Amino acid sequence: MDKLEKAQGLVAKILDSDNSGHGTDHVNRVMNLSLKFAKEEPANTEIVSLIALLHDVDDYKLFGTEAAENLTNAKKILDNCGFDEATKEQVVQAIKTIGYSKRLQGTSPTTIEGKIVSDADMCDGMGITGILRSFQYDIAHHRAFFDQNIYPNLDMSATEYKAKSDGTSVNHIFEKLLKLKDLMLTEPGRKEATKRHDFMVDFLYHFFEEEDAPEWAEYLENYLK
Repeated sequence: MDKLEKAQGLVAKILDSDNSGHGTDHVNRVMNLSLKFAKEEPANTEIVSLIALLHDVDDYKLFGTEAAENLTNAKKILDNCGFDEATKEQVVQAIKTIGYSKRLQGTSPTTIEGKIVSDADMCDGMGITGILRSFQYDIAHHRAFFDQNIYPNLDMSATEYKAKSDGTSVNHIFEKLLKLKDLMLTEPGRKEATKRHDFMVDFLYHFFEEEDAPEWAEYLENYLK
């Protein structure tokens, strides 16, 4: 077993039981999409794979703020797998800059490997998969998919976003998912995000029609202007 395979196994042990949309299946999709993007960019694929594998093993939503700040699990896995110091440093520094809440704080990746994984991670929050993951997360937290009487909060700060504990899946699509297209950092990320963004818009128009919610269709139309 090589070091990357060992790291993948350790990540699976940590995330396999997650039912909020941040489990092993998400990590594997992000890694595969990252490697697809890396074919079009001059990137170190081992670094890309490691950042993708480890980007959620200390997620604050799953493990709390302390683990997220210290990257406890990521560092432990890198040590256990015997990666050299330069690799560990590059991976850890990239993970510190990845995530929507980080972007709200003005932080974004500076290396091409970090940019690739950031784009792939955000793309996995869009399209069919993004909608399903949002619903999966809300089911785990006993929240509804849609409520005609609850409108999105479109101007949340990073602190408000991290603390938010109410709302619906549809709110989340407006509050975050429809904004991700404009946060892409690579050309392959932009291409993929555009496709997934357009699907979400089409989905919402059809959904509001089926729900007989013309005021929400109008809200979406105004949102997109």
